[in-house]
Amino acid sequence: MTTAMVADAPPDARVPGGGVAEEPADPVGVRRVTVVGSGVIGTSIALRLRRAGIHVGLSDRDTGALAQAVRMGAGTALTRDDPPADVVVIATPPSTVVDVLREAQARGLGAVYTDVASAKTRIIADAELAGCDFTTYVPGHPMAGRELSGPCAAHADLFTGRPWALCPHPATPAGPVRLVAQLVGVCGGELRVLTPEAHDRAAAAVSHVPHLVSAALAAWFAGADQSTLSLAGRGLQDTTRVATGAPGLWCDILQQNADPIAAVLDAVVRDLTTAAGALRSADHARGGPLADLLVRGNRGREHILGGPAGAQERTVA
Repeated sequence: MTTAMVADAPPDARVPGGGVAEEPADPVGVRRVTVVGSGVIGTSIALRLRRAGIHVGLSDRDTGALAQAVRMGAGTALTRDDPPADVVVIATPPSTVVDVLREAQARGLGAVYTDVASAKTRIIADAELAGCDFTTYVPGHPMAGRELSGPCAAHADLFTGRPWALCPHPATPAGPVRLVAQLVGVCGGELRVLTPEAHDRAAAAVSHVPHLVSAALAAWFAGADQSTLSLAGRGLQDTTRVATGAPGLWCDILQQNADPIAAVLDAVVRDLTTAAGALRSADHARGGPLADLLVRGNRGREHILGGPAGAQERTVA
């Protein structure tokens, strides 16, 4: 995701009728979408929507990223003459989502708004304080991404078979939720409806902490000598793959979901500290803490392979 705000947006556009878009009789009510943010997630969404024949307007203050997304066929640059979209997708860094949402709603960029930020509780609380309109806003998060950034890393099939969480606010009517759910379906995502708190706890466990653990392991090798690196294999490469994520963006993500991440990290650190203590002790019994950790690791891996990520891995293999 690039740092994007609403650019070249029609300042006097309004939602038709001044209210929330109703689900049309046509089974696919999403015909026009505006994507704010031309990073890997925003551009991937735009590419998939374009494949489905949906008109996509793109907005990004990073003119280079915007131009690249346009060249890739992700849509056309948003202009002041464009009519309001059925759905506006805010694909900007988490700390900018509320400002972008407030500006987009004030400009009447669309009938319904959603976002793709990977933390929800803080954004929703900040949006309430900012006076954002929750009758048209459906917080969302596609559980897919790449360790690479920018529009060039985008792919239209990025969300196929992947969970896509929606965390509707109590004030949000069913119509906007259905419309965003249709967009999720067009993108190939598998809809999950969660509370913001449940989402953030899950995202901490399955995404945020793995990134930090990967980064911590990779950081150890920053000063490694060539003799050590010459022995590195696929196991190390696979374990540290996500550590290549953009540090600035990831700092933003981690700060947005700080408490749930810290809770999972504490548990992981306890296990590693126990393992280090066992290795330093004279007692390496088969039933000791090392064996316990490895057995629980086997069990956890089996659970992972039983979920959506595991199903995708088995399909690829």
